[in-house]
Amino acid sequence: MPQERILVTVKTYPTLSKKYCETVCTAGLREDGSWVRLYPIQFRTMEDSERYSKFDWIECDVFETHKDPRPESRHLDTSKEIKGIGHVGREHDWEERRRLVLKKGPVVTSLKDLIESAKKNECSLATFKPERILEFEVKPEEERNWDPAQFDAAIKSLKQRDLFENDDWKETFRIVEKLPYSFFYRFTDVDGQESRMKILDWEIGALYWNCLRKWKMDEKAAVEDVRKKYWTEFMKKDLHFFLGTTLQWHSIAPNPWTIIGVFPIPVQRQLTLDL
Repeated sequence: MPQERILVTVKTYPTLSKKYCETVCTAGLREDGSWVRLYPIQFRTMEDSERYSKFDWIECDVFETHKDPRPESRHLDTSKEIKGIGHVGREHDWEERRRLVLKKGPVVTSLKDLIESAKKNECSLATFKPERILEFEVKPEEERNWDPAQFDAAIKSLKQRDLFENDDWKETFRIVEKLPYSFFYRFTDVDGQESRMKILDWEIGALYWNCLRKWKMDEKAAVEDVRKKYWTEFMKKDLHFFLGTTLQWHSIAPNPWTIIGVFPIPVQRQLTLDL
């Protein structure tokens, strides 16, 4: 069974699963710049020694599976440990992150190219550079709680999989709360094509809950803090997106791509010489 060495660049907000209770889409780059998607990742039930952060290097055993035909997807061998073997920090103006993300692998600028590649099943993960970001949008969810049938199925799968040694999990483990808001970027690509994509990054969800606690459950203030981060602050950065397709819509949706991570690197100023 092959072992992969992966730089984690993507962790999405947890979603419910009938088979795996909760899953977190995890994706990253090999040393040659090619993409890998790992599943199933039940991040919040993992041992602390196996948990990883974005821009950690990890080693794990994986195999291909027909259950997910997307070319980058690999099934994690859950009988083996995920090993953390290093971290890429932000030193020297994010120099090493820039090299691994922007120079090792391709940076796509055309939505048309991405959509065509997905329909041909040539790719389902990409680093994307928008031409212009038009707006950061916040939309309240119509349903603030998980669908009861999905929730019950997730709880049932957790019990059946016996992820814990005893029944103490009934007192300690709680299914992740559903975000009451959805967050979007509206932007154009290099050809002027406009798109609106939902942001599924774990960090935006964690930021919302942290801000909600800070503001003593004032949702309006929490949303405003998220907006300040993703709009006011990030618009001063050289912002790139990590895009991915969902298995359900990968090859059939008019535009199957969503924002599964953001890469807000500092703007590098070009020095000019007076001649």
